[in-house]
Amino acid sequence: MTISESAMAFFDACETGKGWDACKAFCHEGAAFSCQADALGDVSTVEAYTGWTAGLLTPIPDGHYDLKSFSTDHQRNIVVATSVFRGTQTGEGGPVPPTGKSVAAEYAYVMEFEGDKIARMTKIWNDGHSLKQLGWA
Repeated sequence: MTISESAMAFFDACETGKGWDACKAFCHEGAAFSCQADALGDVSTVEAYTGWTAGLLTPIPDGHYDLKSFSTDHQRNIVVATSVFRGTQTGEGGPVPPTGKSVAAEYAYVMEFEGDKIARMTKIWNDGHSLKQLGWA
């Protein structure tokens, strides 16, 4: 499997809430995660991030991604995916009771590979904008 294929399989499993069990085959153990967003300030591993994304689908059960671009930089072993997460808070489990409000959150994954597995991932996302759309901030 190429790094492009692994990255796409990881991205889909992560964004559809399948959690770490479905994502770990594509990652090094202890793969690092970073994101300059307060909502993910305590998340430092890809494993923890996959749990966070799975949990997001409880308050936003119709949450889904709309992939906009996907590219591989073979020289640097990096795969970048840009997407929009869309959904409406109709379920319990958010920071407030269901608001019925929707979100269209633009974001990017920068997945750095060592060999054929993700060693580090950076998410680029404006959490404040998303939280306001949902009525959570």
